[in-house]
Amino acid sequence: MKTIFITGTSSGLGKAAVQLFHSNGWHVIATMRNVEKAKDFAGMERVTVLPLDITNEEQIKTTVAKAIGLGSIDIVLNNAAYGAIGPLEGMSQAQIAQVVDTNLLGAIRVTQAFIPHFRERKSGLFINVTSMAGFLTFPFASIYSAVKFGLQGWSEGMNYELAPFGIRIKTVAPGYIKTEFGSNTLIVPAEPYKPMMDRFLSVIADPALAQQGSTAEDIAAVVYEAATDGKDRVHYVAGKDAHMLHDRRLAIGAEAAIKEIAQQFLG
Repeated sequence: MKTIFITGTSSGLGKAAVQLFHSNGWHVIATMRNVEKAKDFAGMERVTVLPLDITNEEQIKTTVAKAIGLGSIDIVLNNAAYGAIGPLEGMSQAQIAQVVDTNLLGAIRVTQAFIPHFRERKSGLFINVTSMAGFLTFPFASIYSAVKFGLQGWSEGMNYELAPFGIRIKTVAPGYIKTEFGSNTLIVPAEPYKPMMDRFLSVIADPALAQQGSTAEDIAAVVYEAATDGKDRVHYVAGKDAHMLHDRRLAIGAEAAIKEIAQQFLG
């Protein structure tokens, strides 16, 4: 029986991934900051819930050791994320640090903790959930794009040093997911930018835009594909909207794509 270790499983994509891998016969180690949110996993055989705050280095070491103590791990899914949008001028250093710490450094820490285990086994796969914001940008999401671009690039770079040990690393870049993540995203206002921000928020609140998005289950299916297809491939795009934007950017080039995004979201 194969085992997958997943971060950020209390809701959304993480929760859907737990359920999908479990339904396919995997042993799942589901981690989250608050294990009281694991009620949906109660009574599910082959699902082990462990506490994990990926910004806490000591807890990462403890939880990874406990996970490995249960048996060999085959896949690590770095899914935990934190969203924040708003003008950079209005963001505090603490808010910026939280976005970087959770979305980029958290995945790096968890990966680093598991590398010796995978290297000793001469096999293993890391899957990092990035975003379409990791290959194109949107207004008022510069810090979020910075960490997601970073996660994409870091994963690609890690591929070179892990491959000789039989370890693979992949990214899955979803578009808009119809989950609680959007409603839980921190929105930071800044008065000089209010007219642009109001326009941007009205566009992303349009139900028609949301309809182009995917369910958590849709994206979990792409994660499962990446986990099981055996392909020597690093990047996966997930979701109709993400594919559309990705292909459009490739077709017209980055500069033209930037102008189209500006027109769509800022008018």
